[in-house]
Amino acid sequence: MTKKTAPEPSVEPQEQELNQAIEQLRGALREGAATELLGSSPVIMNIPVEVQVVLGSADMPVSDLMALGKGSVVSLNRRIGEQVDVTVNGRRIARGEITVLENDPSRFGVKLVEIITEKAR
Repeated sequence: MTKKTAPEPSVEPQEQELNQAIEQLRGALREGAATELLGSSPVIMNIPVEVQVVLGSADMPVSDLMALGKGSVVSLNRRIGEQVDVTVNGRRIARGEITVLENDPSRFGVKLVEIITEKAR
């Protein structure tokens, strides 16, 4: 069952569509009904989104940043094996584990282990 919310007055129509698409995707992932969603909303399914996997981040003074060069290593705030964040258009929607792709061991992907709800953000 899809929850409908009143559009926010200060939000642009394209962003409203994106918000609705993200909420529908979350609902489909929770219910395991992604196939049903794909068949029912072709307009929403064609909206391009940017998906990013955030391995970690680092804070450093500008002097350290300027000293970076080829071969430099930037220490991130996460350890090997910790879950990574999955974002869509800058919004965190899930957390996952890095995994090697079965059909192509030279590449890796992310196995989703948690879908972030609107309330949890």
